[in-house]
Amino acid sequence: MAPLRVGVIFGGRSGEHEVSLASAASVIAALQRRGHAVVPIGITKDGHWLVGGEPLGALAAQARIALPADDSAGAVKKALADRADAQDVGSSAALARTEPAGGLPRELREGLDVVVVMLHGPYGEDGTIQGLLELADLPYVGAGVLASAVSMDKATMKAVFRAHGLPGVEYLVVTRAEWRRDPAGARRRVADAIGFPCFVKPSNLGSSVGISKVREAAALPAALDEAARHDRKILVERAVRGRELEVSVLGNDDPVASQPGEITYDAEWYDYATKYTEGQARVTVPAPVAPQIAARLQELAVSAFRAVDCAGMARVDFFLEGDRVLVNELNTIPGFTSTSAYARLWEASGLDYDALIERLLQLALERAREKRA
Repeated sequence: MAPLRVGVIFGGRSGEHEVSLASAASVIAALQRRGHAVVPIGITKDGHWLVGGEPLGALAAQARIALPADDSAGAVKKALADRADAQDVGSSAALARTEPAGGLPRELREGLDVVVVMLHGPYGEDGTIQGLLELADLPYVGAGVLASAVSMDKATMKAVFRAHGLPGVEYLVVTRAEWRRDPAGARRRVADAIGFPCFVKPSNLGSSVGISKVREAAALPAALDEAARHDRKILVERAVRGRELEVSVLGNDDPVASQPGEITYDAEWYDYATKYTEGQARVTVPAPVAPQIAARLQELAVSAFRAVDCAGMARVDFFLEGDRVLVNELNTIPGFTSTSAYARLWEASGLDYDALIERLLQLALERAREKRA
């Protein structure tokens, strides 16, 4: 591919701000290795654009994380875990300028061939930034407005999966208004329909932010209160005792699935600290499962991708309960360092990190050409 002028958007208003910075650092390095001109575009935690100079370094300094010079999993996770003790990333970050939210900064208006969105969570993975890029007629990597919005809202995503006949975990939805208006009724509904243990989650967050494992009825109110702090819609799911597996999907109208990988960890469940603390979680690629299970995982991953009308990329997460495969969720912008699960699964399937990013740029441009036609 000829060199492109690529905008990379990172940071954002969600609780996954720091994770986004780590993903963006890896993507920018890969784009530069491939000879592309990179235009870094940051979004602060209060929603303002941060552009010019070195916005990635400026946001890392504000978040007090030191972005690793290399791209090892340990360095990324240590940077996130130890952000309170991180050193300033350098005075050149001060050259970045702030612009108000609501408009398009000059960097997005002038001469970009394609945009890579490396925002995780609300206001980035939920269709909002995708809608802005659609209005600006800018090609971008990954899912469109519909797939992004559906996949960000876990309750809606699971309803779509159920409508398409995909096997999933039993769940129900409790709204914040319902919980405040009739707490006794909400508690009864959870106990009768789901039981204990269960997981209580905000419907619109990622990286396990705001999630609680509830072992008994007495702990349910605190978990619902915690989830309600983050979202007006709360998802309650049966706690599955099984293995956790992941499959990466790549493509537009003809998506393909990677080999599956398995997530293992020493903690009781896969919470934020386990995900982003060095040595707490391990990804085994390929997953040690029977060939028929691997094929089933790949089949369901592509089906989930198509069910939400996804494009570009997604990571689909599963539970394996005995020999029963259950679709858990689909992530339209998964963690994207070269040692993140999405990239590692493709590397094991024959596509290295730099080639993967190149393919994503191609898919974005193909999709834009098709829409314009």
